[in-house]
Amino acid sequence: MRGSEFADLRAFATIVAQGNFARAATQLHVSPSALSQTIRALEARLGVRLLNRTTRSVSVTDAGSRLYARLKPVMEELEAAVADVNDLRERPAGTLRLTSSRVGAERFLAPILGRFHQAYPDIILDITVDDVVHDIVAEGYDAGIRLGEMISDDMVAIKLGGSLRQVAVAAPGYLARHGMPQHPRDLLDHTCINWRWAETGRIYHWEFQEPDGDWFSVAVKGPIIVTDKSLVLAAALQGVGIALWLEDRVVPYVEEGSLVTLLEEWAGSFPGFFLCYPKQRHTPLPLRVFTDFIRATYGS
Repeated sequence: MRGSEFADLRAFATIVAQGNFARAATQLHVSPSALSQTIRALEARLGVRLLNRTTRSVSVTDAGSRLYARLKPVMEELEAAVADVNDLRERPAGTLRLTSSRVGAERFLAPILGRFHQAYPDIILDITVDDVVHDIVAEGYDAGIRLGEMISDDMVAIKLGGSLRQVAVAAPGYLARHGMPQHPRDLLDHTCINWRWAETGRIYHWEFQEPDGDWFSVAVKGPIIVTDKSLVLAAALQGVGIALWLEDRVVPYVEEGSLVTLLEEWAGSFPGFFLCYPKQRHTPLPLRVFTDFIRATYGS
């Protein structure tokens, strides 16, 4: 088999695995148009259609399914063989694609960037920072930092730090005008600062914990809805209304008197951040040294 034929088959297998031309093109470091041309050439050479594609979707034909079923274990074995050879390098090298929330990146990535680069100068960290819960496998990431409640069972998870609490806070001026809520459901009569999930557009319902341990949520309302949580705190400091945010983030403002904590008896703790990555037969060396570095730094 010529090298170009192998590359074409790898391109086909990647499209099927990713379920999307754009994601496959990103993983293969080519343009979607070039990848489409590659598949057309492969189909012409084989004399069968492998993929049905429209402007919005890709599906696999019967012939494509049969080909992929035979190719998948072969490709996995070849990738494992190459990874085994790469492990023999004296200095780990390659690109590690990471996804993280803003808070996770600030807490757990920003402090280690310099030391990790000094220890592994040939590893490139390609980091996407936003509050979207990305599909690590489908979008071609190697690992991600996210809250424990957002990690699926097919992931390896490394604990980063302790549990977290969200507390309601408001500026003294707001409370002087509107009074202090005594129960989370009193928030329905208050002005609150909302946060919207970026990937779904759904407004987050504030979560609280009963004394008996049961969790419940309150759909608050107010004049501001944001997707960047830093604006939630800014609006609260300016007296717009009540905000719900991570306890350690509001402590400095509470201590200086610019914010007051509310409803603390209903502020339950929940699992904090984890570094997670897909379970796999062979963990690539760059990911392995990165996870070891994380464990050594944060004690998990």
